[in-house]
Amino acid sequence: MMQLSDYILRHPIVPYIRESDFAARMPWVMPVRRLLDYLLVYVQEGTCHFWVEEEKIVLERGDFCFIQPNTLNMLKGITNTVTPFVHMDIFYNPDRELSFPTRAGQIDISSYSNLLQPRLDELLEVTIPIKLPSAITQKIRDPFLTAVEYWQYHSPVMQLRAQASMTKVIIDIMEYYIEDKPAMRTSATTLNWITSYFSYHMNEPISVKDMAARACLSISRFNDLFKRQYGKTPHQYLVDMRVNHACELLQQEDLSQEHIASYCGFSDVHHFSRVFKSKKGVSPGRYRLQQQ
Repeated sequence: MMQLSDYILRHPIVPYIRESDFAARMPWVMPVRRLLDYLLVYVQEGTCHFWVEEEKIVLERGDFCFIQPNTLNMLKGITNTVTPFVHMDIFYNPDRELSFPTRAGQIDISSYSNLLQPRLDELLEVTIPIKLPSAITQKIRDPFLTAVEYWQYHSPVMQLRAQASMTKVIIDIMEYYIEDKPAMRTSATTLNWITSYFSYHMNEPISVKDMAARACLSISRFNDLFKRQYGKTPHQYLVDMRVNHACELLQQEDLSQEHIASYCGFSDVHHFSRVFKSKKGVSPGRYRLQQQ
């Protein structure tokens, strides 16, 4: 089974609302179908009976139903209902605009496999109930209703606000289910901040111990994840960044090698010269002359 950290390297988490409305209806039925995307329904008024993979779910006022992709479902409003809903993708798919809320009776979706979203519970390796617990419901109700409201306005700003509110909903759901999974919170993708941090603090001492602590990882685990993501150790990566930055600065004739060594985080000019020559095959002074 593919892990979340591996999947989102190619398919980032970018919630995308496909269809949304407040859906005020008299008793109604949506016949059986399978979904390509996620469906989140809030029962604002009335009573609903949903069958998901033949399991009957009774939903009353204030309940949320979270139906994941490739799930067989039939939805029924028992009374007059107001059921705000959102059809959405959670993970980016370049063909997402070709996807659609499946139609009544559409059970075989094999020909649309390229549009099928992955199941969140499988990627998180947790059980996510169809009827969300009250602890989640209380957190997501307001941003969810805000997203549905904003989606009704077709201005760019309101559409962005709708997407932002739905992002908050997904964050709350995911945080609830990964709070007891430290390894999930500190997966390899959390190391994406490292290179920016290196750039910003290049002229300062940076230790692997400090980086591992910032990532909430042991030193050995941090080194393993870093090398897997960047193909080299943190120390090698940082030295390469410092030398490459020094190359840029050496093209400015008004900067002394002492200043360049300091700006790039080398302990002194002798350390700078030794490391630079080991990487570039020439001394900093020779390199500067070659660039003139």
